Amino acid sequence: MFIVVLITAADKKEASRIAAALLKERLAACVNVVGKIDSFFWWQGKIDNAGEYLLLVKSKKGKFASIVKLVKSLHSYETPEIIAVPVIAGEKKYLDWIDESLG
Repeated sequence: MFIVVLITAADKKEASRIAAALLKERLAACVNVVGKIDSFFWWQGKIDNAGEYLLLVKSKKGKFASIVKLVKSLHSYETPEIIAVPVIAGEKKYLDWIDESLG
């Protein structure tokens, strides 16, 4: 099953470092870094906000545990966002490319 993993990062440098590591380890076929976004969230009992960068990671479900481990080893947050969303459909050539890219 193909997935898109959503990861937020504190800044562009951190997002780029995580993206490069995911690609190097063949845990992602493609990573888009979107920024700068405004995030609003509950943290330690109160509403907080932060400027962040969003990574959109194209991968497969079987790689998710390794993605989590790698991201947590590089991330500055105590509790980073790492959420996988299933891809319910996709253009065949693109999905084949993801499959080939992941080795």
